[in-house]
Amino acid sequence: MNSKTVGAGSSRRGLRGAVLGATLVAALLTATACQPSGGDDKAAASPTAAPSGSALAGGAAESTEPSGDSGTGSSSPTGAGTGDSGETGGGNGTAYADCEATGLNTAVELQDGPGETPRHFLLTVTNNTRRPCVLNDAPQVRLKAGNDAPIVETLGEPDTEPVVVEGGGKAYAGLYVFGNDEGGEAEYDQSDRFTATLVAGEGTELSGTLIFDLPDGLDTVSVDDAARLNGWAGTEGLAMRPIIQL
Repeated sequence: MNSKTVGAGSSRRGLRGAVLGATLVAALLTATACQPSGGDDKAAASPTAAPSGSALAGGAAESTEPSGDSGTGSSSPTGAGTGDSGETGGGNGTAYADCEATGLNTAVELQDGPGETPRHFLLTVTNNTRRPCVLNDAPQVRLKAGNDAPIVETLGEPDTEPVVVEGGGKAYAGLYVFGNDEGGEAEYDQSDRFTATLVAGEGTELSGTLIFDLPDGLDTVSVDDAARLNGWAGTEGLAMRPIIQL
């Protein structure tokens, strides 16, 4: 009995030892298998993570720097282009070309009331093109026909600032033609139209002549050497204010 009892106990201990041994071996194999796998993952993840971070940082830097360069580059040529454009526009200091006589319509408006001697006139030009153009200095106005006729003196120093006339826009000049108040039967020079030769941006060249027909109801007007001109202005008031005081 005792030997059977002892034999049964040894058998159980042997089985338990075998089971524990198998379990330990399995655990060691599992740990060994997991360790290389974890090492490979870290090795693979490390190169991937580093380039990814560098790419993001580099991308942000490259995205910012070209943007700044692009803005600086685009603004500089724009300013330079404007100056160059002004030079090619007749040297008038703007981005637009000088107005051409063929691109302007003309009109004349009498500024004196009924019964008064016609002396004060508003000359108007309209830009009949779609592009802005420039009128320089004061035009060379003659009250008589022919290029040999005297040029009307400007009232004071002409405004040297160019007047930009928008497409479809207008510009004005004030003209005083007659200053003789003597009565009697004296004969005075008569004019049936005014002419105005445009001055180029350089200030020394001419660029076409405009003809201003008299307003309806006037066949001729008396003119003399008291005539004066107030050059191009952007509004009627600026053109006529000094002239109407004569």
